[in-house]
Amino acid sequence: MSRIREKNQELIIQVACQLFAEQGYAATKMADIAKVADVPKPNIYYYFKAKDNLYRAVLESVTLPLLEASKPIELLDEPSEALSEYIKTKLRISRDHPYASKAFANEMMTGAKYLPEDIANKLHCQSEMIIAKFERWIERGAMARVSPHHLMFTIWAATQTYADFSWQICKVMDKQQLDDQDFADAAEFLTRLVINGCQIDQLK
Repeated sequence: MSRIREKNQELIIQVACQLFAEQGYAATKMADIAKVADVPKPNIYYYFKAKDNLYRAVLESVTLPLLEASKPIELLDEPSEALSEYIKTKLRISRDHPYASKAFANEMMTGAKYLPEDIANKLHCQSEMIIAKFERWIERGAMARVSPHHLMFTIWAATQTYADFSWQICKVMDKQQLDDQDFADAAEFLTRLVINGCQIDQLK
């Protein structure tokens, strides 16, 4: 029974990710999610109790991986290795959680009105950690004196765009969807761009 419950919850979250991404929080109804998921509406309330709880599950499906993604920055002391792993992980999130990423982006663009405070606080703490680590690398001469804030923003934008603007990217590349090689190529290019831009190899 627990496996069936888990499978049903995963299905509901996947459908909710897509509808919240396409319609936003306010416009998405539990009945819409039930219809697309082909499950009785009471089942959704049985598993999640309320729309807020389901929305939190959707946001957590991308924010939890995002919070884990910065582990290389936190734990590794070599900037080129840490940044390479961070960029690859962020791109994997865009590949594996495209609708959840779009839902999260929509939440940010509309002022984070429904973002739970504890998730917002964890994301803020993560940002402070990343900036502090960049500052330490700069101070010890391991990377150029770039803006830590704008470096972080640039990595966010460059990696998350592959999920949040996937339609435009696929249109330009004349593809129905991006494949693993596209993400590998993106990781290689973005890593080289960041490492060269921060003059990391030149300062060794």
